[in-house]
Amino acid sequence: MLGTLLCAKADNYAAREFKTPADAAARDSLLQIFLKSAGVDTARVAISITDLRSGEEIVGYRSGAPMIPASILKCLTAASILRDRGADWRYTTDVMLQGNVSGDTLLMGNILVKGAGDPTLNARTSPASPDILSEIVEALQSRGIRRIVGGIRVDNGLFAGPSTPDSWASGDLPHSYGTGSHAFNFENNAVGKSAVSHPDKRFESALRSALRRAGIELTDSVMDPARRTLLVSHRSAPLEEILRSCVMRSDNLYAESMLRTYGSGVNGDGSTRTAAAREMRTCAQRGLPMLDVEVIDGSGLSRSNRVTARFMDALLQNMSDSDTYVSLFPLAGKEGTLRNFLRNTPLDSYMALKTGSMSGIQCYAGYLLDDRFAPTHSVVVMANSLPEGRQAFRDALSALLLNLFTPSSNYEL
Repeated sequence: MLGTLLCAKADNYAAREFKTPADAAARDSLLQIFLKSAGVDTARVAISITDLRSGEEIVGYRSGAPMIPASILKCLTAASILRDRGADWRYTTDVMLQGNVSGDTLLMGNILVKGAGDPTLNARTSPASPDILSEIVEALQSRGIRRIVGGIRVDNGLFAGPSTPDSWASGDLPHSYGTGSHAFNFENNAVGKSAVSHPDKRFESALRSALRRAGIELTDSVMDPARRTLLVSHRSAPLEEILRSCVMRSDNLYAESMLRTYGSGVNGDGSTRTAAAREMRTCAQRGLPMLDVEVIDGSGLSRSNRVTARFMDALLQNMSDSDTYVSLFPLAGKEGTLRNFLRNTPLDSYMALKTGSMSGIQCYAGYLLDDRFAPTHSVVVMANSLPEGRQAFRDALSALLLNLFTPSSNYEL
């Protein structure tokens, strides 16, 4: 997508450069028009837009006010795990033979799977990775194992604490978007639009069926042998691909799993609480403004999260040197939840933004891009009230951005 759009930009918008009004009074006039729009609640909106080249905040309003971020919190989760593990890092889920192989065809013991936190195991969403069920069956067949006197065990011990934060609304938990994050996840931890509480049990059932189809007998006996031999090391797609899928689709399970993965490093216990605390410490060490910031989860599903526009803007500035990070954000008019935002305007494909929406909440965080997809401005807009509905706020924001970044035009607010 990026390569195609880059060519299109070169052909159709050669050397386009967006210039904001140099006069601060002119920029403030545009802001005031935006604030007077019927779709904007001036007491519940915050804005911070910064020129990355000069470091000047060219538009700011209530940028220090604590706000509910919704899914733009995924920008922080993605930044944390990307800086911590690197774009090429992969999850590795090891499958062990727990016991002894007798007579070359008989395993006296268990198939033991060590959960690594990978949210993409047999996921129905991108990015693709090998089918772990087929990997296990084929590895057993290659060793000539035809009978297992033992059972299937899943080690879920990597992550401590509950699979969902306590502050998540109970009404969200039965739905696929509110499913829990475990050390072992399987098939998006969901069936259709319903959450699955025990993905390990669903996996065990699926593996039993796969073994039966392959003619491998499993007795499901109780065994506890000490000997362990590696059977399969399942590897996920690279972290960059998982993050892009997470941000583009705003996948809560992916975000929560990656926060907990981040929290399992440096002797962490992988609990959401510990991971969020580590995240806030790291942000403070990097000089980000932490006043009134409270991170509860990785996805933004908790309404107890609080961030400021100033904090989000500083995060975006801090990460603007990472081409990988910038490339994660959906392009306006082209991708994901931004497919219809700023479509067929001068900013179509030049704004890269993560959206965050809940009842009464609409947030945006990301970048204005130049023709080489390099960020020139960071953009954070957060609304925690929508007095005239979501579309009215979007329309007001669209006009503000278009008038700010294409001042020769005149878009009505």
